[in-house]
Amino acid sequence: MKIAALIPAYQPDEKLITLLEELSANTEYSIFVIDDGSKEECAPIFAEAKRFATVLVHEVNRGKGAALKTGISYIMENTDCEGIVTLDSDGQHTVKDTNRTVDALEQNPSALIVGGRLFSGRVPLRSKFGNTVTRGVFKLSTGVSVRDTQTGLRAFSREHMPLMAALKGDRYEYEMNVLLECTEKSIQIVEIPIETIYIEENKSSHFNPLKDSWKIYKLIIKFGAPTLLLFIASSLLSFAIDFLLYALFTKFFKGDHNVWICNILARTISATVNYWLNKLIVFKKKGKTAQTFLAYCLLAVGVLVGNTLLLQVLVNCAHMNPYGAKLLVEFIMFFISWFVQRFLIFKKKKTV
Repeated sequence: MKIAALIPAYQPDEKLITLLEELSANTEYSIFVIDDGSKEECAPIFAEAKRFATVLVHEVNRGKGAALKTGISYIMENTDCEGIVTLDSDGQHTVKDTNRTVDALEQNPSALIVGGRLFSGRVPLRSKFGNTVTRGVFKLSTGVSVRDTQTGLRAFSREHMPLMAALKGDRYEYEMNVLLECTEKSIQIVEIPIETIYIEENKSSHFNPLKDSWKIYKLIIKFGAPTLLLFIASSLLSFAIDFLLYALFTKFFKGDHNVWICNILARTISATVNYWLNKLIVFKKKGKTAQTFLAYCLLAVGVLVGNTLLLQVLVNCAHMNPYGAKLLVEFIMFFISWFVQRFLIFKKKKTV
């Protein structure tokens, strides 16, 4: 596979030249560097870079995402490269790990390959904490596990170049947008472990902890909100069916000890409605109806048992009003159901 190595650079130093020398000496990649509006004092660095790479220039600083998109568009339109591997210019990525990322792309040409840092050894606290929080929020919003959401070492084939060139985001939020878009389009994300390298406590980074973090989290939350809102709507509709049927059945089955009969009948009907709403509309899970329906049934049975036992205790032991007890129990079971369906039954394709 013919590969282009794409390196966005803003205010680089000699570490960029060292990286280019190592790439040129140890690979056959076509190398492209984007000067993202660097200051005049960086001109000697880019002049030296031209010995090893094609250098494209932004007259003003536009951001890492914009630089990556400029490079992707140029490679797509002016070369016959079959894949792109992106690297940072500050020495965080080794040639060895870059080659391993490309090897993974050749084995998985339809996937997005990301080099996930292990965050072992001496890692700046802000970097370790920031990635841990972002990883958790990303998992909650998408259902997909990615160890390192901020890694700049990534690879993808020509198949995905048009998508990568068209995505929104001009700064660091662009890289998060890539992960979110791949999740939305069911593009597999293959993650390989890479060495964690921070030079001088990562002082050369141009990442703004407040401004850029806000843009990233806003994207993740915005991405996950529709699914959660749809799930809430689905749950409310199913609950309305369940509650109305429960109220109706209690009129026919009198007595405290018949509460469980009313609950089971109402739950069976509403759960069936809820399954199809969640599968087709909320989580948009294609195929595998038998598998997901079986898993959903097991969840429904578990929720039903917990629901019924707790309802019996509240009504018969705590002497709560059966309708008030029903509302409290449903509130508890909602959160249990959300997590199980989001991360087990209707989960997105895993990273590997």
